[in-house]
Amino acid sequence: MNQWIIQLIEGGGYLGIAFLMALENVFPPIPSEVIMWVGGNAVHHGRMSFWPLLWWGTVGSTFGNYLWFLLGDRMGYERTRPFVEKHGRWLTMDWGHVEATERFFARHGQWVVFFLRFSPFLRTIISLPAGLMHMNHVKFLAFTFGGAAIWNALLIGSATILAGWFSGLENILGYVVIGLLALALLGYLVRVLTWKSTHPAQDAAE
Repeated sequence: MNQWIIQLIEGGGYLGIAFLMALENVFPPIPSEVIMWVGGNAVHHGRMSFWPLLWWGTVGSTFGNYLWFLLGDRMGYERTRPFVEKHGRWLTMDWGHVEATERFFARHGQWVVFFLRFSPFLRTIISLPAGLMHMNHVKFLAFTFGGAAIWNALLIGSATILAGWFSGLENILGYVVIGLLALALLGYLVRVLTWKSTHPAQDAAE
């Protein structure tokens, strides 16, 4: 089982990594840390190369965030709010989260898009308020790509170093990945089951 989960992530190659990283930014229970750590282990063992892995992982991260950005930028407040309120349970966010993040964005400026790439909890949600405030597309892509590249490089590098220090890391990595995925899925299910909108239902219909 431990080798199977590693092969599952590695099996798609660099394009598969890009797809998983994009999906991670759309569907919360797939942590980028897991994907990049498996990739870093593959780099140490010669099954992948650092720069292509970093490039495609970062392209996937940027694309996933850009989808949220486009949702806000193209739909605007009137259509985005009902969408978020209607699907908030499954997105594990509601309009209150979006408004709070938007205020944070307005207070700290556009560089917040770059720095929140390092936050496991806010790196995705910031993309929607950035779109709602019609941040320049080129700036958004540049800040997102730059921040994601640094974060992914740290993840790949740390996994590569650990794999060099601990010769048995590959034997337990699959179990670590399964454990992290199980914790992420459990957290997501708890969030879904306990989620309550901060706005009355009739507001979503407006």
